[in-house]
Amino acid sequence: MDSLWNLWWLVPAVLYGSGSVTAKVRRSLKVRHERKLELLDAAQRRQLALEAASRPPEPVCGCTHHLAKHDKQGRCHEVVETPTAWDADRRPLSYEPRPCNCQQYVGPEPLGTVFAPELVDPR
Repeated sequence: MDSLWNLWWLVPAVLYGSGSVTAKVRRSLKVRHERKLELLDAAQRRQLALEAASRPPEPVCGCTHHLAKHDKQGRCHEVVETPTAWDADRRPLSYEPRPCNCQQYVGPEPLGTVFAPELVDPR
């Protein structure tokens, strides 16, 4: 019985130690969770970059309109809202629909379908 009373210090040590261990476990699990989220985010960004790299360039002009909105001479036929009145702080108050004043399409030209015959005789 005396040997049990000599171990009185064990109870506070176990209680304090278990709290410390619990805090360390929680902290390490939180760090692991954050790293896992970072890895998932990086994988998602990589996938989006790969998808964007495999798409052909969009034929969009500097006026932000598609090539289909331009005629053969390059003039844009889209209608845009243009400010017509401003307040004292130079913020637009009213808008009016007007033709886009873009003069020429300067974006990437889409390639047509090309037929290329076989170079080597398949025999």
